[in-house]
Amino acid sequence: MKQILFAGVIGLFLTLVGTPLLIKLLARKGYGQYIRDDGPREHASKRGTPTMGGIAFIFATVAAYFLAKVITSYLDPDTDAGPTFSGLLVLGLMVGMGLVGFLDDYIKIVKRRSLGLRAKAKMAGQLIVGIGFAVLSLQFADNRGNTPASTKLSFITDFGWSIGPVLFVIWALFMILAMSNGVNLTDGLDGLATGASVLVFGAYTFIGVWQFQESCANALTLTNPGACYEVRDPLDLAVVASALMGACLGFLWWNTSPAKIFMGDTGSLALGGVLAGLAICSRTELLMAILGGLFVLITMSVVIQVGSFRLTGKRVFRMAPLQHHFELKGWSEVLVVVRFWIIQGICVIVGLGLFYAGWAADK
Repeated sequence: MKQILFAGVIGLFLTLVGTPLLIKLLARKGYGQYIRDDGPREHASKRGTPTMGGIAFIFATVAAYFLAKVITSYLDPDTDAGPTFSGLLVLGLMVGMGLVGFLDDYIKIVKRRSLGLRAKAKMAGQLIVGIGFAVLSLQFADNRGNTPASTKLSFITDFGWSIGPVLFVIWALFMILAMSNGVNLTDGLDGLATGASVLVFGAYTFIGVWQFQESCANALTLTNPGACYEVRDPLDLAVVASALMGACLGFLWWNTSPAKIFMGDTGSLALGGVLAGLAICSRTELLMAILGGLFVLITMSVVIQVGSFRLTGKRVFRMAPLQHHFELKGWSEVLVVVRFWIIQGICVIVGLGLFYAGWAADK
């Protein structure tokens, strides 16, 4: 449990201190954000704000994870505090997706345009990273035969028949692409995606701790072994989630309105990827649609807008994604962000309520 606390505090400290250093470096190199001409007019003032800020919380998360391991091992040498395959795979997914986003951001800056990687190149990068994660997550079984991921679908826990490794890879890819692009679409207002992600990472910190306490590996000490969780490394997933929560919270200090730095695709693709990774490895895949409800809502607004325009020639919203619709209705940016955070908070409360209800129903 100490690792969870250390990881969160270290992640918070590193981004609070490190992000302004990154801002100065990016500003000196002229790595500023290019703003779409067809976006809200109020966003024109953001042109030139340093981007690629995702570098800060990606580095802070990885550093916080390993430093928490080192500190815990030093304080209690008898504790098995080493990294687990689940934790490393989720971190690897975050770094890999962040690298794809970094290439996209870098091309935008160098080419001085609002579009970076070509769609096919960006998709190829995401597919390579996603397939690598999905294949490796079915390896590295522990002494109970549990791998980081399962070929069964999951909501609160695994259910139904195994869908097999091939369909699992396709399913995992869908989740990774959906969440990474969902966070990317949400990252349109100062602090919106960062704050929403903090709430979800907080939920996964709780879920990891709860799954560890009720793990089937501890069945002999549980009051009801039938309500246990077959998750390979739940406590280490909580360490990863805590490091992410702290790192994003520290980044939010500089990313909130008026933002001194944007996360860019570097950050949004990384956050979406790691959210999908946490859901897959904690066996809460379908629950992610509720815990990350704001990202789903914003993604659906784009799908509805595009579908309606192609079918009828009419737009449902004044502008998509959804946050820009409310901006054009006269809501201030801060008002949209805070109200959307409230929506995300409600989604997290409902998701955690369902998670607990599922456990209580089996007791």
